[in-house]
Amino acid sequence: MPIPSKATQDFVPIKEVRDGVILLKDNSMRAILLASSLNFSLKSEDERKGILYQFQDFLNSLDFPVQIFIQSRRLDIRPYIALLENRYKEQTNDLMKIQTQEYIEFIRKFTESTNIMTKSFFVVVPYSPALIQGKGINPGGFFGKKDDESDVKKRMENFEENRTQVEQRLAIVEQGLVRCGVRAARLGTEEVVELFYKIFNPGETEKPIQIT
Repeated sequence: MPIPSKATQDFVPIKEVRDGVILLKDNSMRAILLASSLNFSLKSEDERKGILYQFQDFLNSLDFPVQIFIQSRRLDIRPYIALLENRYKEQTNDLMKIQTQEYIEFIRKFTESTNIMTKSFFVVVPYSPALIQGKGINPGGFFGKKDDESDVKKRMENFEENRTQVEQRLAIVEQGLVRCGVRAARLGTEEVVELFYKIFNPGETEKPIQIT
């Protein structure tokens, strides 16, 4: 007897992404910060110790858990090649055209023989709202029941209240990272969706996430 296939959504614990906040199926929430990296090899011994001590103090000051996630991807060089090819077409100097073409061929051969990786660093900040006792709220018509206006309004109020807690945690984490010399930017809805798309489609070539 053939085993019925399950939709991809059945294996993903995400219910919704709203205003950059990830709502999981257990009603807990997540927000993600994209963090910059530090090159320890360019730091002095005193600077390294200072950064480590500051990072230790930052972690010890938190009263909630965080997850540090590192994503490694092969760098997509195609946009850069396309840019060079456009510059090649715009060149009017024959010598510059030859040099540009040789450079393009060098980049192509080099990237074909070498895996150039890019790394992105993320900090996941969780929040689990307290369970509502007594009268419950129909979670978005999950069991086929239609929400009335009061249910929808109550859910939106709860979301805004819980998002405030998430925002406070994000601010604490961001400030702690800045003290360590690490820049951080919060992912919006589009960036969060893009991140999870890349996670579940690892075979595709893509560029690293950019925050504007």
